[in-house]
Amino acid sequence: MSANSLPAFTANEKKMNRIIVAVSIAVPVVVAVLFYTPAVRLSLDVSRLPAFHALLNGTVSLLLLAGFMFIRRKMITAHRASMMSAFVLSAVFLVSYVVYHAASESTPFGGEGFIRTLYYIILLSHILLAAIILPLVLFTIYRAISGRLEQHRKLARWTFPTWLYVSVPGVIVYLMIAPYYA
Repeated sequence: MSANSLPAFTANEKKMNRIIVAVSIAVPVVVAVLFYTPAVRLSLDVSRLPAFHALLNGTVSLLLLAGFMFIRRKMITAHRASMMSAFVLSAVFLVSYVVYHAASESTPFGGEGFIRTLYYIILLSHILLAAIILPLVLFTIYRAISGRLEQHRKLARWTFPTWLYVSVPGVIVYLMIAPYYA
């Protein structure tokens, strides 16, 4: 398919693309700022949020795998439900993650030697890809909703494994650092 045979973007699609780019830049900036600002006192106990985050990430992983299985079996409605559920739970995770890091200091990893190196390799790749996954997910979902299914499929080939990689290590990182929570 040549570039000339691709449908032109409408004004609405251009607007949505700008919104997706703006959100995709704003979210990592807000999260990064939270890591360099002092924790605020909230009147709620956030100590259980890391376990909740791991549960959300694990559930998102299962939903992504189910969505992949459904699309392979041409079960479009089930695929859509799985993927939108994964998106909603990822959004809940993001909000909860921001609340947690706004209200508490980061927990240092206490492991040593090889396990420490492994932890930071997993954590850094997870963080890097977490920043990249947001625009991929938003563009992939928007292309599906707007009926650009061929572009959706092409982008989903990158989005799915990246999103799965972000969600699975989210659980692994939690399990590795859980013994060091106060």
